[in-house]
Amino acid sequence: MPQLTWQKASFSTGGEGNCVELAAPSQIHLREGDHPHDIATATPRALAGLLHTLKSGLDSGS
Repeated sequence: MPQLTWQKASFSTGGEGNCVELAAPSQIHLREGDHPHDIATATPRALAGLLHTLKSGLDSGS
């Protein structure tokens, strides 16, 4: 895997390990601050679908 430049999510707290980070050279890479070596990878389209589904569930009160 190429060297990734990670960006901390704007809603993450300032504490060490309490954050979600993202890197996106061509695919989207996500990791959680407590486990930086565990990386989930998705295409932009798949991540957009997941976020849409999660937001829909929150909007419907599920």
